[in-house]
Amino acid sequence: MPKYLILKHYRGTPATVNDVPMDRWTPEEVDAHLKFMDDFGKRLEADGEFVDGQALSPEGAFVRADDQGKGPITDGPFAETKDLIAGWYIVDVDGWDRAVALAGELSLAPGAGGRPIHEWLEVRPFYGSPTGTED
Repeated sequence: MPKYLILKHYRGTPATVNDVPMDRWTPEEVDAHLKFMDDFGKRLEADGEFVDGQALSPEGAFVRADDQGKGPITDGPFAETKDLIAGWYIVDVDGWDRAVALAGELSLAPGAGGRPIHEWLEVRPFYGSPTGTED
């Protein structure tokens, strides 16, 4: 079965419907969101579709090596994935349509006020997996 990456973003996507940043949610709203994410991953695992899922810390660095294998490590000023990518799921599913359906479910994670955030998620096939235009 083909594998797909479902990316969650901190920013860089269109605004969500329930567009209240997580740092303004109550602790109970954060807990409900994290429980939704955990339950989603457990369901994928039980269905045999889960490969990996991780939340990322905002800490990190941008690294580039020179010809001697050493080089700069910097924290900006350019946009880095640590500013953009919040986490991911890797799923192993029947095809593009299933990957998109799962991302649609994940988009409904609760946010402020317990209402779904309708977040934008990025779905990307692994190299060699069929894309939406090939299915």
